[in-house]
Amino acid sequence: MSQDRSRPKPRSSLSIAIIATAAGWDDSLPDATALCRRAGRAALRGELGPGRHALTVVLSDDAELRSLNRDWRAKDKPTNVLSFPNGEETPDGVVLLGDIILGFETVLRESHEQGKTLADHLAHLVVHGALHVAGYDHETDEEAEVMEGRERVVLAGMGIADPYAEATGGRAGIGP
Repeated sequence: MSQDRSRPKPRSSLSIAIIATAAGWDDSLPDATALCRRAGRAALRGELGPGRHALTVVLSDDAELRSLNRDWRAKDKPTNVLSFPNGEETPDGVVLLGDIILGFETVLRESHEQGKTLADHLAHLVVHGALHVAGYDHETDEEAEVMEGRERVVLAGMGIADPYAEATGGRAGIGP
């Protein structure tokens, strides 16, 4: 009987830092931190190569998102989520995937308008942002189809309904 002497598969690890800069998140969704970590891990499972990786999720407010949206995208209005991919490696070998920043008031309003729980909408936006830092985009119809398909799979694995179902009016309120 032969033994498998192949090398062990290189491992991938992911640390997710959650920074809450707006009080509304804790008041409306006490488990927001745990939910963001779960959604980020689910989105990036199978997307990362070997090594150590780090992601930052900032639970912020509309004022900060408006400022960032204006400065980085020339859109002077708040939005629900912005992603800033990084990809740099620290001296100790950690790949900084990037930052995901969410605007509380817009996310809360959209969850009500779309008939979703705040938790489900937040999870979707974190998945969406995490896929952006992993290299997905939705600038073309083809890219959107791939990215939205991946979001559906990840969210279904989390027990969350299809955010792009007809009842939500199509694009599920992602971006302005």
